[in-house]
Amino acid sequence: MTCYSLDGLTPVVDPSAYVHPSAVLIGDVIIGPHCYVGPLASLRGDFGRIVLEEGANLQDTCVMHGFPDSDTVVERNGHIGHGAVLHGCRIGADALVGMNAVVMDNARIGARSFVSAAAFVKAGFEGPEQSLIMGAPASVKRSLSDEEVSWKQAGTREYQQLAKRCLEQMQVCEPLTEPEPDRPRISDSGLRPKGSSL
Repeated sequence: MTCYSLDGLTPVVDPSAYVHPSAVLIGDVIIGPHCYVGPLASLRGDFGRIVLEEGANLQDTCVMHGFPDSDTVVERNGHIGHGAVLHGCRIGADALVGMNAVVMDNARIGARSFVSAAAFVKAGFEGPEQSLIMGAPASVKRSLSDEEVSWKQAGTREYQQLAKRCLEQMQVCEPLTEPEPDRPRISDSGLRPKGSSL
């Protein structure tokens, strides 16, 4: 990872977390245990504090940033999809933010809620627990079922396992010029319910 201290504050990464080498961490960033931070993610703690709590994942090309004296937080087991932007907001425990969604300053997404892909959550928005939040500007559409929350939790466990796999097995290599005969496939972990996908 590319890591910079700023104004005497150095990013903190728990040893059990995986942060991809192309991710950038600046200043007041705290990444907790069993987190996953994907390629090209940017966590800029140059104004406010950036926090990923235990088991959270922040996928490829996500951005976390905030205004001075703000905290941008993904609580325990939060799940942030590819390309999402979080700015000075709080994502509740076990919540999911979909791909390319934007969540603005002082917005709070309740625990076990889903923000749909490409949603725009305005500053100051308050989302109740276990709700589906969609649109631009986003609004609460309905409550989520326990089955839907369970589907999300399985996906988050996949990313917690991915953090472990990457720490143990990922290495820089040169590409092959052609596939090997009988090339194996990366196997399904078995953590997701049958028929689901993230």
